[in-house]
Amino acid sequence: MNAVEDSIDSLVDLEDRINRAVQVITELRHENEQLAQRVKAAEDGAQAARAERDEVQALSSEFQKENGDLESKVKQLSAELEELRGERKQVRSRIEKLLNQLDLLSAS
Repeated sequence: MNAVEDSIDSLVDLEDRINRAVQVITELRHENEQLAQRVKAAEDGAQAARAERDEVQALSSEFQKENGDLESKVKQLSAELEELRGERKQVRSRIEKLLNQLDLLSAS
């Protein structure tokens, strides 16, 4: 009977070990599913971040181009302003000369 009891004990031990292995495998599968979901969420987040980065880079390029255009326009307008100031100075000088001539005519 001792051999039968040892055999039964061995079977009970084997059954316990199998049950624990099944439990561990079940837990590992559950953890694996959770990790897969986290990886998927991280990949989705990374993809969204890449898309946002690309959009920001496109906007940055556009702003840099606009900035260059505006700087060019500012230089052009500054040059035009200086030219107009020079012309105004010439007109003022000519008007002063004309007024001086009128004063001379009035005085004579």
